[in-house]
Amino acid sequence: MKFTLSWLKEHLETDAGLDEICTRLTEIGLEVEDVDDKAAFKPFVIARVVSAEKHPQADRLKVLMVDTGSGAPVQVVCGAPNARAGLVGAFAAPGTYVPGIDVTLAVGNIRGVESHGMMCSEKELQISDSHDGIIDLPEDAPVGQSYAAYAHLDDPLIEINLTPNRPDCTSIHGIARDLAASGLGTLKMRPAPSFAVEGETPVKLTLDLDDPKLCPGFALRLVRGVRNGPSPRWMQQRLIAIGLRPINALVDVTNYMTFDQGRPIHVFDAAKINGNLAVRRAAEGETVLALDQREYKLSPNNVVISDENGIESIGGIMGGEHSGCDENTVDVLIESALWDPMNIAKSGRSLGIITDARYRFERGVDPEYMVPGLERTTELVLELCGGKAAKAEIVGYQGYEPKIVDFPYSEVKRLTGLDVSNEESNTILTRLGFTVSGSGERVSVAVPSWRPDVDGKADLVEEVMRIHGVDNIKPAPLESHAAVNGKILTTLQIRTRLAKRALAARGMLEAVTWSFIPEDQAKLFGGGSPALKLANPIAAEMSDMRPSLLPGLLSAAQRNADKGYGDVALFEVSGTYENDRPEGQRRVAGGIRRGTASLAGAGRAWSNAAKGGGKPVDVFDAKADALAVIEACGLPMGNIQIEQGGPAWYHPGRSGTIKMGPKVVLGYFGEFHPLTLESLDVSGALCGFEVYVDAMPEAKRKATRTKPALELSPFQLVRRDFAFVVDKTVEAGAIVKAATGADRKLVTAVNVFDIFEGASVGDGKKSVAIEVQIQPVERTLTDEDFEALTQKIVASVAKFTGGVLRS
Repeated sequence: MKFTLSWLKEHLETDAGLDEICTRLTEIGLEVEDVDDKAAFKPFVIARVVSAEKHPQADRLKVLMVDTGSGAPVQVVCGAPNARAGLVGAFAAPGTYVPGIDVTLAVGNIRGVESHGMMCSEKELQISDSHDGIIDLPEDAPVGQSYAAYAHLDDPLIEINLTPNRPDCTSIHGIARDLAASGLGTLKMRPAPSFAVEGETPVKLTLDLDDPKLCPGFALRLVRGVRNGPSPRWMQQRLIAIGLRPINALVDVTNYMTFDQGRPIHVFDAAKINGNLAVRRAAEGETVLALDQREYKLSPNNVVISDENGIESIGGIMGGEHSGCDENTVDVLIESALWDPMNIAKSGRSLGIITDARYRFERGVDPEYMVPGLERTTELVLELCGGKAAKAEIVGYQGYEPKIVDFPYSEVKRLTGLDVSNEESNTILTRLGFTVSGSGERVSVAVPSWRPDVDGKADLVEEVMRIHGVDNIKPAPLESHAAVNGKILTTLQIRTRLAKRALAARGMLEAVTWSFIPEDQAKLFGGGSPALKLANPIAAEMSDMRPSLLPGLLSAAQRNADKGYGDVALFEVSGTYENDRPEGQRRVAGGIRRGTASLAGAGRAWSNAAKGGGKPVDVFDAKADALAVIEACGLPMGNIQIEQGGPAWYHPGRSGTIKMGPKVVLGYFGEFHPLTLESLDVSGALCGFEVYVDAMPEAKRKATRTKPALELSPFQLVRRDFAFVVDKTVEAGAIVKAATGADRKLVTAVNVFDIFEGASVGDGKKSVAIEVQIQPVERTLTDEDFEALTQKIVASVAKFTGGVLRS
């Protein structure tokens, strides 16, 4: 947002200088991004041409003697057709930078004649595009004085970095209101426009919309008999200063109102309107030639203004070329309307149109200024172009119902730490245009029509804080915890870090994938509900929040494989989404391995084969990764249970479910179903897992960084092997669990080391061999002790699995 200092002071009565105003703007949240103090124009002075003689070597050049007011006249070679004796213009001495032509002057030699400077045109001083001759000033212009001061070119230009939540400051009046509220002057209120109205506006307007929110109000007025010439110099200078090109008085007035009052206005040439106007949705494929000379293809998502000939304007974004105003315009229709911010944003984005009107409408303009804005525009048109105004036609506007916010004054202290008195908070809000009612510690605050960004009490705290001064917040150290080893991170944060470290230590690389995936992939992994669809996806195929980390990781692995890197192991610890509620977001550690990327190493090598590497990854690699995450997070591994099978995207015979108890599911692992890989267009040996970090129960004991005392038994560890014959359907994990539970004090570990199937053990049977580690604690065990323990192990396995000791 750009504006000049003098333009700002038309709205703000203040004695503050440029530096103080810029400092205050930044302090109240309107960060100053750039300031042009117009120092480049200071060297130009008013000078008088004393004589003008023909150049001896060139017919079109003249040799001027110029009085600059600082001594003897200087010689200047000039080719301007209007150069003559007695002309008063703008002079630039050698060493001066001329912004309009981007040149720094030096003493020149033109066709054998020295030139000590130049007489400048309007283009060279960026006043206009005119380059037909040098500036011609009145005879009484003060020679020797600053031309910039005389022509008001020394007006500093300020640019602020406006955040999207401040639509009220897309106008210079709104910026002045904020500065006045901060105590830097008084806001000037312009008197209400007053002009005579003659007759009715013959052009009527209808709102032909299925949703009234698309156009909540429309005001229209006809002004007859205007003379549409150039706008006055003061208006042109202001528009040029902020980067706009003056066109004609009618168009310049609309641009002036956009920046001065934040009220986008559009004007139609009434003679080019056929019949009445209607606000409606565009038909599919309907086109319009806009004012930027480009043709746009529209859809029913775009709201337009049309007459009997067709579309005349894209509502709130850009007018049509057909009904534009030019020097032949005699009767003008002035439009001041309201549009739905969301629709304007979507339409502007889909059409690729960026205009000052769209910039304001998509943020939200003041609805209560719709009619006053029309009145002020009419006043300017009558002042600059003459004519007679008809009665305004106002359709659809129902008035503004202010939002009421319940505001406890104590929120200021709670949210900001600032000690602001209730009286000061009340004064600040009142100066900003809020209406405060009630007394005591809680008041009701009515939000003004120009602040659509204010919804709750936190927004009001922000207003109090920025006007009171963020710089008044004194720096303070963080509060010290009671203990040096006090817990700072949450359990979930700690486990997230531990999971990442464990997987990285297993040779996996961390990936960061998109949180949104195509709908077909979301449905494939148990998602795809309407509640998880994005309202405004960054791409059409990125339409749904992910229910799983695996689609993104599998796609990433395939992209690596397509580029020649087939043996990859990737992991991610991030969020997945089961529903649109906070509790529906899960923290998941997921990973995949492809090709031969096992823990033993990837690729074909004779050394890998001896270590178990070089073979395609399988379900057991995924299982090991998943259990490594759980162990790293500190869960007791003795309580972990593995059940066969998993979700539909895993291979039914080569997958498993990890549980803690009968109800708590900690995750899944396995090789992927061929149909899943086919749907994702992924190939190769692939296995993966997902562990729900947030499903892990909290430790019962108080978390501490101090490790428990190391207790080592002085007695010898003993290992005994057992082989049990069980049904093929019995899982080896069940045998391990049964053997471990036989005596939890003495049995410290149970490992499966062999599985055998054959006729010797019977049809439908298998032999599972386990190694049981026995650690005496209190005394050396006797043969009788070992025999009793053996019987307990055999009995426990028989009870829970039906297994019998193999003879």
